[in-house]
Amino acid sequence: MFKLPQLRGPAWLALAATATSLAGCSKAVVLNPAGDVASQQGHMVVQATLLMLIIIVPVIALTLWFAWKYRQSNTANTEADYDPDWHHSTTLELVIWTVPLLIIIALGALTWIGTHKLDPYRPLDRISATKPLEAQATPLVVQVVAMDWKWLFFYPEQGIATVNELAAPVDRPILFKLTATSTMNSFYVADLAGMIYAMPGMQTELNAVINKPGVYPGIASHYSGSGFSGMTFKFHGLSQGDFEQWVAKAKTEGKALDKTTYLNLVKPSERDPVQRFASVEDGLYDKVLNRCVEEGKMCMHHMMTIDERGGEAYMKAMGLNLPQDVCTVDNAGQIVAALEARHATVYDRTLSRQ
Repeated sequence: MFKLPQLRGPAWLALAATATSLAGCSKAVVLNPAGDVASQQGHMVVQATLLMLIIIVPVIALTLWFAWKYRQSNTANTEADYDPDWHHSTTLELVIWTVPLLIIIALGALTWIGTHKLDPYRPLDRISATKPLEAQATPLVVQVVAMDWKWLFFYPEQGIATVNELAAPVDRPILFKLTATSTMNSFYVADLAGMIYAMPGMQTELNAVINKPGVYPGIASHYSGSGFSGMTFKFHGLSQGDFEQWVAKAKTEGKALDKTTYLNLVKPSERDPVQRFASVEDGLYDKVLNRCVEEGKMCMHHMMTIDERGGEAYMKAMGLNLPQDVCTVDNAGQIVAALEARHATVYDRTLSRQ
């Protein structure tokens, strides 16, 4: 049997070799993504890491050197090397304070520029590092709804919808508009861009682009209950021709998505298969966003308009004698009709002035 000292060297070498081989097999998606926005975010991670290593590496190296040089068994040390009254060095103080300060300034500048340049609400100004955005390019709009526990994607331009499947043409800007049905969640395709939250009654946006064809995993990166682990989907980066075929397949094989179908779909379920819908009822996403898909339920934007203009007093001024609680199912239809009539009148007056 080998003794421990004999195995120590080979064991460390084997461990290092194993770690190296595993690192080589790993794709490291965050640092090597297929989309330009995610690629810029990955570069920021690398730049920040290198800046911090400027101080970390010398500190580790000097710690090891001090431990070796001043070890008890080092016979080269003499009494002359011992200086118990030493307490200050201007040069050392300058290095200790100046270098970290410069690193913090550099990190702050990097973060400031990157935060504005990679703002998820900011439209793209390029397709990739070598390909500018064409002046006539229009983004593909995808409306995303985070459910329990599945993803619903609306394609308003194409008139289709899908569940747990997302596709987009390569090198075309994508504008995601996101909301949720119940709990807050987070939409994340590592190859596409960073995480963006989806919240009930609110809409967030994410601008992104995919630069390489392929199939990329998408996940819910915020815990949302028992079905969280299965709330995944596939994102397909396709050529323009393949994307058109994908849309045509959805229109051929899918069914209609109306309010009734949606209300069945929104019920909590886990690990749902891919579903495709050939058509979508007009305004369905807006009703989902404003939480008024159910018949007779007042939409949030109507409710907020009432509150903004004075609440019950405003409604009575319009000739509607309502009970104390103006936000009930019974009077929602009456209020919405009055608001829409008033909006139509204001719109007509605006047109006549023009």
